[in-house]
Amino acid sequence: MKTFDAPSHLGAQRIFILIAGLWVGSLLTVGYLVAPAIFSTMTDRQAAGMVAGSIFKLEAYLSVIVCIGLMVLANLLVNRGLHQFRIIRWLLLAMLLCSIAAAFIFIPWMNALRDHALAQGMPVMLSPSAIVFGRLHGASSILFMIQSILGIFLVWKLSKR
Repeated sequence: MKTFDAPSHLGAQRIFILIAGLWVGSLLTVGYLVAPAIFSTMTDRQAAGMVAGSIFKLEAYLSVIVCIGLMVLANLLVNRGLHQFRIIRWLLLAMLLCSIAAAFIFIPWMNALRDHALAQGMPVMLSPSAIVFGRLHGASSILFMIQSILGIFLVWKLSKR
């Protein structure tokens, strides 16, 4: 197997770092700036939750797509001799699992509970599903925090010389 020198992959590494940095930045912006701003600005907590939920849903789908793309690129870089991307692949896999759980388990389940409550003419937090919704919200918040920490660690590892 031919080993390539680092300068031949400099462009791919820079693109990888740029995409990862923008993606992790979007995670942190949505979770720790946009969502709190929505809740502090809007007086209707139900409407604020629906807006924030829509934004988190888009962020989760974006995360799945970006994470898969970065994993493919990381595999390519590892196969071309840049072994420092091995740990990056594990971080990306953990972040992908967080994104998949958010996009395809937690968010749809919480949306279904909210829609069911609204169909009965009440906000979800006043419905019989309020306890389940609260637990799902707490679990998804913890999952998002884990993903955020993994993302910060990812960018930290990528910025290392």
